[in-house]
Amino acid sequence: MKTVFLALASLILSFSAALAQSLPDEGESGLALPRFASLRSNHINARSGPGARYPIEWVYMQKMAPVEIKAEFELWRKIKDWQGSESWVHKSMLSGKRSVKVISPGENNIYGKADYKSRIIAKVEDEVVGEVIKCPADNAFCLIKFDSIEGWVPKGNLFGIYPDEVIS
Repeated sequence: MKTVFLALASLILSFSAALAQSLPDEGESGLALPRFASLRSNHINARSGPGARYPIEWVYMQKMAPVEIKAEFELWRKIKDWQGSESWVHKSMLSGKRSVKVISPGENNIYGKADYKSRIIAKVEDEVVGEVIKCPADNAFCLIKFDSIEGWVPKGNLFGIYPDEVIS
């Protein structure tokens, strides 16, 4: 009987481990981790820990800037910004609306089509934020809206999109 119990326990543990490896990490919200979000306001306190009692490390001043949510604790989200800094912000300061930040230094081309050979319709400086319209499958470009300009930008020039991510 003891042998049967041990075999059954071993089988359950190995099945649980296999199932845990196949599922994406989820935060307390039930949403996948990590994931991208954007800043909801032009003034967001970034704290050293998950709570108002933790000191403010800096203040984010760019509404719609993309951040990567790395962890969740109750109403707080640990975020990573385009410079690699990590801090905690209240979940109410984040939006699920997808945005990107241009991270390639200097002027960056915005193309009329998802092709380097297509017409350049505008140029945008680094650290400018745009709204994600779509990122098709098997394509190195995303359609981004910068104010009144809408065009295609290479994924490699952007923070806020995973390399193989598809957004339609």
